[in-house]
Amino acid sequence: MKKVLVTGCAGFIGSHTCEKLVSMGYQVVGIDNFDDFYPRSMKEGNIAGLLTSGSFDFLEGDICNPEDLNKLARDVDLVIHLAAKAGVRPSTSDPDAFIENNINGTRQLLKWMHKNNIRKLVFGSSSSVYGNNKKVPFSETDNVDFPISPYAFTKKSCELLNYTYHYLCDMDIVNLRFFTVYGPRQRPDLAIRKFIRLIKSDEPLPVFGDGSTSRDYTYIEDIVDGIIKAMNYVNAGTDVYEIFNIGNSTPIKLSELLTLLYEIFNKEPNLNYLPMQDGDVNKTYADISKAKAILGYEPSTTFKEGLQKFSAWLEEN
Repeated sequence: MKKVLVTGCAGFIGSHTCEKLVSMGYQVVGIDNFDDFYPRSMKEGNIAGLLTSGSFDFLEGDICNPEDLNKLARDVDLVIHLAAKAGVRPSTSDPDAFIENNINGTRQLLKWMHKNNIRKLVFGSSSSVYGNNKKVPFSETDNVDFPISPYAFTKKSCELLNYTYHYLCDMDIVNLRFFTVYGPRQRPDLAIRKFIRLIKSDEPLPVFGDGSTSRDYTYIEDIVDGIIKAMNYVNAGTDVYEIFNIGNSTPIKLSELLTLLYEIFNKEPNLNYLPMQDGDVNKTYADISKAKAILGYEPSTTFKEGLQKFSAWLEEN
């Protein structure tokens, strides 16, 4: 395998994945539509270094548009599909846009792959598919028929769509359910980056709920390691259709997160408690035993280490 297509290549996870692939000697083809959910300049900055590499070819385009897909190189060996309209809360106010971008975009990509005889896919799904699952930790065999946001619904729908193409078109596909990714280049609307900005500027920090909600925060380097391991697995396998949790398996309460952040910046807490938001889940907690056993996935960054690395990056940027 020599050439990999990465959709959503200018995003948070996508840009890190492309850099890792290039560092490993792969030729990478990237596509991104620079969705206006956050400033274009941030995404341009994410891939600025890649654009100077002779191993990275970039197309500004939309996977929902077959004409854009047809501009891509067709000799790729594998696709890492990370492009999606993001955000649990925004999806509750504009579900049509999420259905069009996430479900139809995935459908168009799969059609393009089938047409061009590209049969290997790693898909970026989400822990949000578990909804308010009562059983913890969340396992890949748990029932995920009860999503509580349109974003979660689209990710579950894409997993089902992927299975259909696996079954009908002989595609080898791995779905990765990412758990609360954080680190350098994180979207500015996401909790940790937003919290750090508010703490540094001595502004009150909004806390939705009583602080008891928890998330299985996973550092970006560990997420990328999971993607690479899944890529190697699907590339080597035949008749593959799998779902893996890619998380840290160590949930952190919101109250614990806030305590750590205020300690890192040596500031006194300044909190504004607000009601829970629609679509927010109470807890995420990954059972990663399957990913460990099959992929050899083993997250290595503790939450405190990850926060310190992320904070240092923000100070420099």
